[in-house]
Amino acid sequence: MQDAPQNAFKEEAYELLSELEDSLLELEEQPDDHETISKVFRAMHTIKGSGAMFGFTTISEFTHEVETVFDLVRNGELPVTKQLVDLSLKARDHILALLDCDAEEQGQYAAQGADLVAQFQALARGGSAPLSPTPTPTPTTATAGNADKKDEPTTYRIRFRPSLDIMHNGTSIAQLLDELAELGDSRTIAHKADIVDLENLNPEDCYACWDIILTSDCGEDAIRDVFIFVEDDCELTIKRIDLGSDDDDMEKKRLGDILVERGDISQEQIDDVLAHNKRIGDLLVEANLVSRDQVDSALLEQQEIRKLKEKKKEKSQGASSLRVPADKLDDLVNLVGEMVTVQSRLSQVANQRHDADLLSIAEEVERLTEDLRDSTLNIRMLPIGSTFSKFKRLVRDISADLGKEVELKTTGADTELDKTVIEQLGDPLVHIIRNSMDHGIEMPDDRVAAGKPRTGQVHLSAEHSGDSVIINISDDGKGMDPEVIRQKAISKGVIGADDQLSHTDLLNLIFAPGFSTAQQVTGLSGRGVGMDVVKRAIESLRGSITLDSQKGQGSTVSLRIPLTLAIIESLLVQIGDGRYVLPLSAVEECIELTAQDIHDSHGRNLAKVRGHLVPYVPLREEFAIDGNRPAVQQIVITQINGQQLGFVVDNVIGEHQTVIKSLGPMYRDVQCVSGATILGDGSVALILDIVYLMQKASEEGRVSQP
Repeated sequence: MQDAPQNAFKEEAYELLSELEDSLLELEEQPDDHETISKVFRAMHTIKGSGAMFGFTTISEFTHEVETVFDLVRNGELPVTKQLVDLSLKARDHILALLDCDAEEQGQYAAQGADLVAQFQALARGGSAPLSPTPTPTPTTATAGNADKKDEPTTYRIRFRPSLDIMHNGTSIAQLLDELAELGDSRTIAHKADIVDLENLNPEDCYACWDIILTSDCGEDAIRDVFIFVEDDCELTIKRIDLGSDDDDMEKKRLGDILVERGDISQEQIDDVLAHNKRIGDLLVEANLVSRDQVDSALLEQQEIRKLKEKKKEKSQGASSLRVPADKLDDLVNLVGEMVTVQSRLSQVANQRHDADLLSIAEEVERLTEDLRDSTLNIRMLPIGSTFSKFKRLVRDISADLGKEVELKTTGADTELDKTVIEQLGDPLVHIIRNSMDHGIEMPDDRVAAGKPRTGQVHLSAEHSGDSVIINISDDGKGMDPEVIRQKAISKGVIGADDQLSHTDLLNLIFAPGFSTAQQVTGLSGRGVGMDVVKRAIESLRGSITLDSQKGQGSTVSLRIPLTLAIIESLLVQIGDGRYVLPLSAVEECIELTAQDIHDSHGRNLAKVRGHLVPYVPLREEFAIDGNRPAVQQIVITQINGQQLGFVVDNVIGEHQTVIKSLGPMYRDVQCVSGATILGDGSVALILDIVYLMQKASEEGRVSQP
């Protein structure tokens, strides 16, 4: 079992590898982007340094070779080529594999690692030779190289103040200072004033801080790289020391100014000391060099500058973030869910007792609970771009495998979605993108022959729509041929030869289990396992999936996904003695259904709503609930994917905050409900699966279309 520091390293390394993959793909498109080159280098440097610090020696030694090559790239001695990007992506995968396996299993990757190291070393040797042709020996590259390596050495003043507990996770201060010393000529001064008495001293705490005067031809980025893994556990300041234009300037620099610049003493303290004599302003006024007003004005300006700096610092501190393990957030959401349930019970009791004071308290608790719920759910909201970015690598690799040229475009990457939903979206999206590239996008020559650009496009987009997110995956490939789908469905017995289906219904046949129009089985698809699995996965998220395709023009798969799976706003209804929940996001309105309305519909289950007919499903009959129905029932009209359907219930109780609970394995085959919730009185209400009920009613022809 690994200890906490090692797990912390692995978490950090996983994030760095994810960012590294994005950076490498960006680098392939913009090989001269020095910022991206520096990001790749820093990621490698951190993994190497931290890996060695926490005992991941194999990873550290391997990453060192990659870092060496990117150091050459950073200094402009080696160009970014496709070969380098390919090799670096393989190195990234290799490091990931080493992270995922135990130390005993790392031996099986030794040959692969040695092969990659040999290729990197060959690249590094090639980098020392004259490069011909150099892809882009532009001034940008030269300037970028100069950013971190100077012709003239620069002297820095570095203040390194570690946190008290920095050594608890295994950080070695001596190793950091040694690594810093390797960058140039350094002089280190330890501040020991905060070291406590021996009897109160904890040997695992760090009481000292250090000042380092470093003269180096490396840039500030290289210095920060040394501290990159501990930057959250320390105060780090790096400032260039202004040496002045000549020696006379240095002689004029007062000791007090240096102490102020170093932060060891404030200007006010110096002024206080000098006050025993006379302030410089008083001296200047007495000498008739400036007026009192001029001095006061300068002091006012000084105060204003100080105030602005303090505000800037507070703003910077406010924007900082805190890393929290995901399971702690899950626990917090669960606790909030329990609190929502208790709050609901409190409100119910308060309403029953008609106690004004208790009602007031219940309303206040309800308000606070709603705020707490929203704040907690917002904490778990993440931009979906983190999922989108990994598909760039997927598209790149599949394009190479299929011999196709495909470009992935993404929009709406900052659209936020619950962390749990994002995690469960990954596999369905991978499947849809694979299908688009395998079945949709044509070979380059075929596209040219069809009058299309040689490079196909897969467009991934996301946008908010109410309390849902709509994700579209579209391609400009050959699209689907409804007639091919029809013939395939007839041959498989899915439909009859005389069945008349609309364009949409024909397309939706690809969601049938085992249905595939692929002419041959490939490594990616064509085995008849696919879109039905995707559909089930999306519906398990209480989402829906639709498909649109035009022959020769491409296809679009649209997913509608709820923002969160934990707590939803819902509509609570009653049928007989039971209570049921419908997601409020799907509810359009509620109308009355009288006995006369039923008589006038002549058994067609159609309600007239402002001039147009809406089909409905009587849930009392659907669930075979005995008892007499009320004289006036309610129809809850819902809309999914543009299709309206009403659900007839005895009574609409009202809106309700629903904490979603799973039904458990015994009820996994119950398809008309998607979960349950606990009401304020402790009873259980089932959450209706509207999508399933709508589909079932349509397939069985029990709902007449208007």
